[in-house]
Amino acid sequence: MKSFNDKRNFYRMMLNREVVVTVIDDEANANIAATCRDLSATGMALEMEQPIELGTHIRIKVDSSGEQIQALDARGKVVRLEEESDNCYLLGIAIEEID
Repeated sequence: MKSFNDKRNFYRMMLNREVVVTVIDDEANANIAATCRDLSATGMALEMEQPIELGTHIRIKVDSSGEQIQALDARGKVVRLEEESDNCYLLGIAIEEID
């Protein structure tokens, strides 16, 4: 049973891991470095130096930390954007597909 403070359907795993973000909606498909703060079955929080607009579709690649763990390649949509400080943005990503 979930506690009053945690109304999420899935637990979040704290990662603090470097990831590569590709903006799918952008013709250039530029790769952007980011840090994945946490990950759950349906979403993740990314820390970046530049904002990405709400509703933008992105691809996120998280390299494996070892041979026994498969790399994560997911597609999602930006559903939350917060400016934490100068050149530091926190993005909430809804995962739409995992390859």
